[in-house]
Amino acid sequence: MGEGSKARRYTLWPRSRCIRARSELLMHRDRVLTAMDVYGLLGNPVGHSLSPPMHEAGYEALGIDARYVTFEPEPAELGRAIDGAEALGISGLNVTIPFKQDVLDHVEADEMASRIGAVNTIDFTGETVTGHNTDAAGARRAFERHDVALDGETAVVVGAGGAGRAISFMLADAGASVAIANRTESSAHELAAVVPCATGHGLDSLEELLADASVLVNATSVGMEEDTTPVPAEALHGDLAVLDAVYRPLETRLLRDAAERGATTIDGAWMLLYQGVEAFERWTGRDAPVDAMNEALRTEL
Repeated sequence: MGEGSKARRYTLWPRSRCIRARSELLMHRDRVLTAMDVYGLLGNPVGHSLSPPMHEAGYEALGIDARYVTFEPEPAELGRAIDGAEALGISGLNVTIPFKQDVLDHVEADEMASRIGAVNTIDFTGETVTGHNTDAAGARRAFERHDVALDGETAVVVGAGGAGRAISFMLADAGASVAIANRTESSAHELAAVVPCATGHGLDSLEELLADASVLVNATSVGMEEDTTPVPAEALHGDLAVLDAVYRPLETRLLRDAAERGATTIDGAWMLLYQGVEAFERWTGRDAPVDAMNEALRTEL
């Protein structure tokens, strides 16, 4: 490789680093050749991702001959990367930062992904390359796992970014009234304008909003780097179900405060798990082995 050239990086978890993918053929007794299915993650950077062990645990549990690979193209090469994946016969890709919005230009997005304005799952198995957003379904299934009803409830979402958009649309579609609170209040109003039955607020309204709420979601990164919380502890109460999208650490200060007041608490790994489960089931057409995938995920955290 000449001086000044840049290596293209990929990671294969956790076995050989040689991507055998469609070029690795298995000879069966009837002499029919079949190819290994390949799925993966598209992002930059991707070294921190927990998706590879989670998905590969699912393949192993179901006896699926598949691998999960991470790809790290330069932003300017996103379109070429997606075209190349399709040409190579890759079955599906997850998408993470910084590509979730830009990928909309290269796939046929479904209704939810279009409404949210972001794609985190690409499916190559149909006649067209389709884009989906499984964050909304991941949050919904996290609530279902903890027997939290949403229809007819009042929900407060802290944060108007990508996760906040996905969760706000999900809550509204589930029949909840949604109050969106954000540090930049104008962003909360902008999101509330496109989410049914939603209102926008600044963070200074949280205590008033939570007094009558039954669901609270932290859709910001507050609590990830430092032991801080976006919600005053005195605003929490025992009738709340609290989902914190932060999964490192699993027990954030918000969740500790909520538990002390008797609230139902849901850590961010549940949403991470179920957004992966949704992608797994879309790609494979099989019910995901949720317990195996959850164990693999939490082992890494």
